[in-house]
Amino acid sequence: MSNQKIAISVGGLFFFQLATFLVGSLMIESFLDGGADRATLSLGVLLEMCAGVAVVAIGFLMYRVIKTVDPKLAVGYPLMRIVEFTVSATFAVYLLSRLQEFPNHLLWVYIPTAIGGIILNYLLFKSRMVPRAIPVLGFIGYVLLLLVVPLDLLGVVEENAGAGLALLTPGGLYEFLILPIWLIARGFRAPGAPNPHVALAAA
Repeated sequence: MSNQKIAISVGGLFFFQLATFLVGSLMIESFLDGGADRATLSLGVLLEMCAGVAVVAIGFLMYRVIKTVDPKLAVGYPLMRIVEFTVSATFAVYLLSRLQEFPNHLLWVYIPTAIGGIILNYLLFKSRMVPRAIPVLGFIGYVLLLLVVPLDLLGVVEENAGAGLALLTPGGLYEFLILPIWLIARGFRAPGAPNPHVALAAA
Protein backbone atom coordinates (compact mmCIF):
# COMPACT_ATOMS: atom_id res chain seq x y z
CA MET A 1 0.00 0.00 0.00
CA SER A 2 1.43 3.40 -0.99
CA ASN A 3 1.78 6.22 1.52
CA GLN A 4 -0.96 8.11 -0.31
CA LYS A 5 -3.40 5.22 0.12
CA ILE A 6 -2.37 4.88 3.76
CA ALA A 7 -3.04 8.59 4.32
CA ILE A 8 -6.54 8.36 2.82
CA SER A 9 -7.30 5.18 4.76
CA VAL A 10 -6.12 6.68 8.05
CA GLY A 11 -8.12 9.87 7.46
CA GLY A 12 -11.24 7.83 6.74
CA LEU A 13 -10.68 5.64 9.79
CA PHE A 14 -10.44 8.70 12.04
CA PHE A 15 -13.88 9.82 10.82
CA PHE A 16 -15.28 6.27 11.11
CA GLN A 17 -13.92 5.97 14.63
CA LEU A 18 -15.49 9.28 15.64
CA ALA A 19 -18.90 8.41 14.20
CA THR A 20 -19.13 4.91 15.67
CA PHE A 21 -17.88 6.03 19.08
CA LEU A 22 -20.28 8.96 19.29
CA VAL A 23 -23.33 6.91 18.26
CA GLY A 24 -22.31 4.02 20.51
CA SER A 25 -21.76 6.35 23.48
CA LEU A 26 -25.17 7.97 22.97
CA MET A 27 -26.86 4.55 22.93
CA ILE A 28 -25.03 3.48 26.09
CA GLU A 29 -25.93 6.76 27.80
CA SER A 30 -29.56 6.25 26.82
CA PHE A 31 -29.58 2.84 28.51
CA LEU A 32 -27.87 4.14 31.65
CA ASP A 33 -30.43 6.95 31.86
CA GLY A 34 -33.23 4.38 31.71
CA GLY A 35 -34.46 5.34 28.25
CA ALA A 36 -33.40 2.22 26.32
CA ASP A 37 -33.31 -1.56 26.65
CA ARG A 38 -30.48 -4.09 26.93
CA ALA A 39 -30.35 -4.56 23.15
CA THR A 40 -29.57 -0.86 22.73
CA LEU A 41 -26.78 -1.17 25.29
CA SER A 42 -25.29 -4.15 23.46
CA LEU A 43 -25.42 -2.36 20.11
CA GLY A 44 -23.84 0.71 21.67
CA VAL A 45 -20.99 -1.35 23.08
CA LEU A 46 -20.54 -3.07 19.71
CA LEU A 47 -20.25 0.30 17.97
CA GLU A 48 -17.67 1.48 20.51
CA MET A 49 -15.69 -1.71 19.89
CA CYS A 50 -15.84 -1.01 16.15
CA ALA A 51 -14.31 2.38 16.95
CA GLY A 52 -11.63 0.55 18.94
CA VAL A 53 -10.80 -1.73 16.03
CA ALA A 54 -10.47 1.36 13.82
CA VAL A 55 -8.06 2.84 16.38
CA VAL A 56 -5.85 -0.28 16.20
CA ALA A 57 -5.97 -0.20 12.39
CA ILE A 58 -4.85 3.45 12.46
CA GLY A 59 -1.93 2.43 14.66
CA PHE A 60 -0.70 -0.28 12.29
CA LEU A 61 -1.20 1.81 9.15
CA MET A 62 0.63 4.81 10.60
CA TYR A 63 3.44 2.54 11.78
CA ARG A 64 4.17 1.66 8.16
CA VAL A 65 4.83 5.36 7.53
CA ILE A 66 6.56 6.55 10.71
CA LYS A 67 8.88 3.53 11.03
CA THR A 68 11.02 5.16 8.34
CA VAL A 69 11.79 7.95 10.83
CA ASP A 70 12.64 5.87 13.92
CA PRO A 71 11.77 2.15 13.77
CA LYS A 72 12.17 1.53 17.50
CA LEU A 73 10.19 4.52 18.73
CA ALA A 74 7.54 4.05 16.05
CA VAL A 75 6.58 0.68 17.56
CA GLY A 76 5.23 2.60 20.54
CA TYR A 77 2.37 4.08 18.53
CA PRO A 78 0.57 0.89 17.45
CA LEU A 79 1.42 -0.63 20.83
CA MET A 80 -0.35 2.19 22.67
CA ARG A 81 -3.34 1.90 20.33
CA ILE A 82 -3.57 -1.81 21.17
CA VAL A 83 -3.40 -0.99 24.89
CA GLU A 84 -6.11 1.63 24.36
CA PHE A 85 -8.39 -0.93 22.72
CA THR A 86 -7.66 -3.53 25.41
CA VAL A 87 -8.56 -1.10 28.19
CA SER A 88 -11.76 -0.10 26.36
CA ALA A 89 -12.73 -3.74 25.76
CA THR A 90 -12.16 -4.56 29.43
CA PHE A 91 -14.47 -1.76 30.50
CA ALA A 92 -17.02 -2.88 27.88
CA VAL A 93 -17.13 -6.33 29.46
CA TYR A 94 -17.55 -4.70 32.88
CA LEU A 95 -20.42 -2.58 31.54
CA LEU A 96 -22.24 -5.53 29.97
CA SER A 97 -21.85 -7.68 33.08
CA ARG A 98 -22.58 -5.06 35.75
CA LEU A 99 -24.89 -2.83 33.70
CA GLN A 100 -22.97 0.19 34.92
CA GLU A 101 -19.82 1.98 33.75
CA PHE A 102 -16.50 1.55 35.48
CA PRO A 103 -15.69 4.71 37.49
CA ASN A 104 -13.64 7.22 35.49
CA HIS A 105 -13.36 4.72 32.64
CA LEU A 106 -12.53 7.33 29.99
CA LEU A 107 -9.64 8.70 32.02
CA TRP A 108 -7.87 5.33 31.93
CA VAL A 109 -8.37 5.15 28.16
CA TYR A 110 -6.87 8.64 27.81
CA ILE A 111 -3.48 7.51 29.16
CA PRO A 112 -2.44 5.17 26.29
CA THR A 113 -4.19 7.47 23.81
CA ALA A 114 -2.11 10.43 24.95
CA ILE A 115 1.19 8.53 25.11
CA GLY A 116 0.67 7.11 21.63
CA GLY A 117 -0.32 10.52 20.29
CA ILE A 118 2.80 12.16 21.72
CA ILE A 119 4.99 9.53 20.03
CA LEU A 120 3.17 9.95 16.71
CA ASN A 121 3.42 13.71 16.65
CA TYR A 122 7.05 13.77 17.67
CA LEU A 123 7.84 11.56 14.67
CA LEU A 124 5.59 13.57 12.33
CA PHE A 125 7.28 16.78 13.47
CA LYS A 126 10.74 15.29 13.05
CA SER A 127 9.99 13.88 9.59
CA ARG A 128 8.11 16.90 8.15
CA MET A 129 5.70 14.45 6.46
CA VAL A 130 2.91 16.90 7.26
CA PRO A 131 3.18 20.66 7.92
CA ARG A 132 4.82 21.12 11.30
CA ALA A 133 1.90 23.16 12.64
CA ILE A 134 -0.20 19.98 12.59
CA PRO A 135 2.02 17.84 14.87
CA VAL A 136 2.61 20.87 17.12
CA LEU A 137 -1.16 21.10 17.65
CA GLY A 138 -1.32 17.34 18.13
CA PHE A 139 1.53 17.33 20.64
CA ILE A 140 -0.13 20.10 22.66
CA GLY A 141 -3.48 18.33 22.47
CA TYR A 142 -2.17 15.00 23.72
CA VAL A 143 -0.10 16.56 26.51
CA LEU A 144 -3.25 18.35 27.70
CA LEU A 145 -5.20 15.09 27.39
CA LEU A 146 -2.65 13.38 29.64
CA LEU A 147 -2.84 16.31 32.06
CA VAL A 148 -6.62 15.97 32.35
CA VAL A 149 -6.27 12.52 33.96
CA PRO A 150 -4.65 13.57 37.29
CA LEU A 151 -6.56 16.87 37.35
CA ASP A 152 -9.89 15.04 37.06
CA LEU A 153 -8.95 12.34 39.56
CA LEU A 154 -7.94 15.07 42.04
CA GLY A 155 -11.23 16.87 41.49
CA VAL A 156 -9.65 19.98 39.99
CA VAL A 157 -11.56 19.70 36.69
CA GLU A 158 -14.21 17.50 35.10
CA GLU A 159 -13.22 16.02 31.76
CA ASN A 160 -16.67 16.50 30.24
CA ALA A 161 -17.36 20.06 31.36
CA GLY A 162 -15.85 23.51 31.82
CA ALA A 163 -12.07 23.75 32.02
CA GLY A 164 -11.66 20.01 31.54
CA LEU A 165 -13.55 20.11 28.26
CA ALA A 166 -11.50 23.12 27.18
CA LEU A 167 -8.30 21.15 27.78
CA LEU A 168 -9.59 18.42 25.47
CA THR A 169 -10.46 20.83 22.65
CA PRO A 170 -7.01 21.08 20.94
CA GLY A 171 -6.69 17.30 20.76
CA GLY A 172 -10.24 16.95 19.49
CA LEU A 173 -9.67 19.48 16.71
CA TYR A 174 -6.45 17.73 15.75
CA GLU A 175 -7.70 14.14 15.76
CA PHE A 176 -11.23 14.58 14.44
CA LEU A 177 -10.80 17.44 11.99
CA ILE A 178 -7.40 18.84 11.05
CA LEU A 179 -5.24 15.72 10.71
CA PRO A 180 -7.77 13.49 8.89
CA ILE A 181 -8.79 16.26 6.48
CA TRP A 182 -5.13 16.98 5.66
CA LEU A 183 -4.35 13.29 5.15
CA ILE A 184 -7.29 12.76 2.83
CA ALA A 185 -6.70 15.96 0.86
CA ARG A 186 -2.88 16.12 0.73
CA GLY A 187 -1.39 12.92 2.12
CA PHE A 188 2.20 12.60 3.32
CA ARG A 189 5.30 14.35 2.04
CA ALA A 190 8.51 12.40 1.67
CA PRO A 191 10.31 12.27 5.05
CA GLY A 192 12.49 15.34 5.50
CA ALA A 193 10.95 17.21 2.57
CA PRO A 194 10.76 20.98 3.13
CA ASN A 195 7.53 22.93 2.92
CA PRO A 196 7.19 23.68 -0.83
CA HIS A 197 5.78 27.14 -0.15
CA VAL A 198 8.74 28.05 2.09
CA ALA A 199 11.20 26.67 -0.45
CA LEU A 200 9.56 28.66 -3.24
CA ALA A 201 9.67 31.86 -1.18
CA ALA A 202 13.34 31.30 -0.38
CA ALA A 203 14.12 30.88 -4.09
